[in-house]
Parts: sequence; structure tokens; C-alpha cells
Amino acid sequence: MNNHNISRKILKWYDNNKRSLPWRKRVSKIKKEYFTLVSEFMLQQTQVKTVIPYFKNFIRVIPDLNSLAKVKDKKLMKCWEGLGYYSRARNLKKTAIAIIKNFNGKLPNTVEDLKSLPGIGNYTSSAIMAIAFNKKIIPMDGNVERVLKRVLFLKKDFEISKENLIKKKSFFGKSHRASDYAQAIMEIGALVCKPLNPECKECPISKECLSYKNNNFEINSILKFNKIKYFEVKIFQNKSKKFYLVKNSKFNFLKNMPIFPMKEISINDYKKCVGKKINLKMSNMNMFLVLKKIDTIYKLKNGFFLEANKFNNLALPSFTKKIFSLVKL
Repeated sequence: MNNHNISRKILKWYDNNKRSLPWRKRVSKIKKEYFTLVSEFMLQQTQVKTVIPYFKNFIRVIPDLNSLAKVKDKKLMKCWEGLGYYSRARNLKKTAIAIIKNFNGKLPNTVEDLKSLPGIGNYTSSAIMAIAFNKKIIPMDGNVERVLKRVLFLKKDFEISKENLIKKKSFFGKSHRASDYAQAIMEIGALVCKPLNPECKECPISKECLSYKNNNFEINSILKFNKIKYFEVKIFQNKSKKFYLVKNSKFNFLKNMPIFPMKEISINDYKKCVGKKINLKMSNMNMFLVLKKIDTIYKLKNGFFLEANKFNNLALPSFTKKIFSLVKL
């Protein structure tokens, strides 16, 4: 079967099965570009179902590029609260400022210009080019990778390397409906060619799928190193029952966000520590934390006290809220 027939079958399936997502609404060209920019930042390392309510609220509060460029950081972070990876929000605002300053307020329509903006790399630039500008590009996200691995039965490390998968994208061919086509392939990965229990009977290209023919749907991945780190978290509460937090400038994660005072320790020190021990995962880091209640605290210039009843109202990272909820137990 030629590439044209593959694209035709995929688009037909998409037209009948695509999800109704808020950033896919029929809007003006300018709004579509803004919706695409915001949604693609939010979708970096976050699932669609999680992003949907955040996107709706974000667009309601910050409706356009000019509003985004001028929004107060506190308001921006409140809109992003709970979504995680807060550097995305800061980069999104920096990108809006750069677009207004360097591109006359218009989202640039070349990969090179897009990649010059904060927080936009290879994938996000490709996604914006395809979705917002209908360029014949297929962005390589996890869903597209999975479809390729299965349909072409790619198993070995060199076969599933990023470089080889990019070459193999030619399997899909191209379509004049480039925006829909890019989203259609990702949609198949999300709804049909799922990591576990793929629904092959619903797949428009199952006849071309070598994994389907071999009845072998296992997905091989090149393992990424997962850092294991140990931390002691200091919990101090004053006579007014307020907790002491600091604006993080010490660690690479949650930069400039409020966290409990903490320090990295060795595995041996962690084993010796007395206190509630918890395990949290963040990005590529597996964190083992010991929560240590203390009677006195050395106050820092970036530290402040916060009432317990304000933990749910302030724009705090979920990391800090999780620790707080465990301290109260």
C-alpha cells in the first residue's frame, strides 16, 4: 500500500473518532496560533486529560499573547498551579515577550525562529509548524514513536533510536491536511495503539502493521538513567502555627518556587535519619525524603512563614503540598 492510501485511511479515522479538545476549536488564525502555543507548552511531559481543565482556565484568565506577556508572575503561577514543571510557565511568558519584541507580535512560522524562543525545542517547534501553520511535518512524540515501532516491528536498540525513528516517519507519507494529519497520527497512538492492550480492531492501518501480523505488541525502549537522590526536609512551625518555607534557589528542580528548607544527603545519612520517610518522583529523579521536625530555624532572606490554611490557596508546587499533607498526619 502506498503512502497516500495510508494517509487517507488515517485521516478518515480521525474525522470520525477525534477527541473534542479545547485547543482544537474552530477559531481565528491568531487564536489558533495562541491556542497551539499554550497547549503545546502544557502538553510537554503532561497527558492530555490532565491538561484540558488547566488550558480552559488559562485561556479564560490569559486570553491572548499580549495578556500573557504582561501577566503578573503570581497570577501566571496560580494558573499553572498543580500542572508541574513550572519552568514551562516561565518560559511561556518569556516566549510571549520575545514574540512581541522580535516578531511584531506574531508567532514565527519557521523551525529556526521558533527554536530561538525560550522553552521551544525540536518537538514543540515541529508541533507548532504542523498544527498552527499546516506545514507537512509529523512531530515525533511518544504516541507517534509507539505507532512506528509497532507498525514496522522495530525492536532492536538501533531500530528504536531517535535518529532511526525520524527516518522511518516517511512511512506515513504526507497530506495537504498537514495539521489534521499530524494530530491524527498522535491520536491513533493515544486512543488505539495504546502502550498496553492496543485496540487493533479499531486501527485504520492494522493491515499494514507487522506487530499485528506477528501478534507481538511489546514496546521496547532505550532505558534512560533515573537519578536517585536523598534529602532531609526541615519542618519548622512557629508559635503562631505558621510553617517556614523558602523560595528555592538551591536546587535545579522547582526553581524560584516555595519549598520546605531541605538539603541533599548521602544514602548512609538517610538510613540513619529518624523521621517520616517518603518517596516522590520528579522528572528523571527518584527522590527519597526524610521529614525532620525541628524546634528552631535559621531564617534566610528568601524565607517566609505561611499559615496552614493558606497552603491550598497560594500558588505552591504539588511537591510542597504533598509534603505539607504528610506533615499534618
